[in-house]
Formats: sequence, C-alpha cells, structure tokens
Amino acid sequence: MAQPRPPAAGNPHPLSRLIFASRWLQLPLYLGLILAQGVYVFQFWKELVHLIEAAFGDLHALDILVQSIGYKSTAPVTALNETIIMLVVLGLIDVVMISNLLIMVIVGGYETFVSRLNLQGHPDQPEWLDHVNASVLKVKLATAIIGISSIHLLKTFINADNYSEKTLLWQTLIHVAFLFSAIAIATADRIMHPHTPAAVPHDGAGRH
Repeated sequence: MAQPRPPAAGNPHPLSRLIFASRWLQLPLYLGLILAQGVYVFQFWKELVHLIEAAFGDLHALDILVQSIGYKSTAPVTALNETIIMLVVLGLIDVVMISNLLIMVIVGGYETFVSRLNLQGHPDQPEWLDHVNASVLKVKLATAIIGISSIHLLKTFINADNYSEKTLLWQTLIHVAFLFSAIAIATADRIMHPHTPAAVPHDGAGRH
C-alpha cells in the first residue's frame, strides 16, 4: 500500500500554518505598549511644565512637584532648591529610560516574535536591530532594567532622610539582585552562543 507523502516544502500543513499565524495574537500587546509610550510622553511633559512653572515662582506647581517626588522638609518649601530640581530631573531621566525600554520591547519583540520590519537601508534603523534575537533582547532588557533601577536608587539616596533604613537596604539588595541577574543572563548567552574570532588575513609568505 502506498505511503502518504509528507507535505511539500513551502506548503506546510494547515495546522502548522494556524499555529504559526497565532503569533499575530501578540500584535494587540505591542499596540498597547505603544499607547503606554504615549502615556509616558504625556507624563514627561507634565512634569517638565510643572518644573518650569515652579522655576518662575508658581507655588501651586512647586507643591505638585514636591508631592510627586515625595520630598519632605521640616521647613515649608517656598522655592525650588537643588535637591528638588535634582529629584525632578532624575524622574524625567527615569521616564526616558523606561521609554527606551518600551521601544526595545516593541521593536525588538515584534521583529523577533511576530514579523520582519524590513528596515534594511533605512537611515534611522537601530544598529542593534541587525543582529537582534531572543538572547540579545534578553541581555539588552536586563541592562536597561539595571539602568532604571540605578536611577531609582540614586533618587532614594538623594532623598534618604525621608526613607527608613529598611527601605534603603531593600532597594540596594534588589538593585544588586538585578545586577547579578543581568550578569547571569549575559554569561549564559556567552556560553550558549560563543563568539568565534574573525580569521586574520595573511599573504602567501605566511605573514599576517
């Protein structure tokens, strides 16, 4: 009795096509992250406007800034000081770094798990997108999380008088845990995907 022939190459089984097409279910997730990016843009400009208004003496904007950064003082706060400015600026940097993290997840994740973006030759194509894969994306995300955690830890240390020693200790330990996790991820990626050194050209005489 004749044996059934396997599906021809380039003509996968309908079930295989269905399973592969299920990757498009991730598209609403990435669209949602784009909306979250818009929320961060709005939050950034709102904080920046309040900072500018407070610099020109708007006490209401100053009060909003003081409450948003959790700054406390024994004396009433009637004007911007260096600590408040530094905490607000660090908060703005934090928003930018989280926004960068979102871009990496949206662009890299879509390129890796959903569909090609076909950006070859585009002048604004990110350099890291040429060799992005799941392992590279994990390392980059871990590195970005360490940067965000560093900003949070710096904000806490600058405003350390308003935090308990237990909070300071736990934030430091969490940051160290993030650091060791990133090192472990990078080490595992290096072991699983070792980099082979490029061959050195040499002439016919054997000289390199």
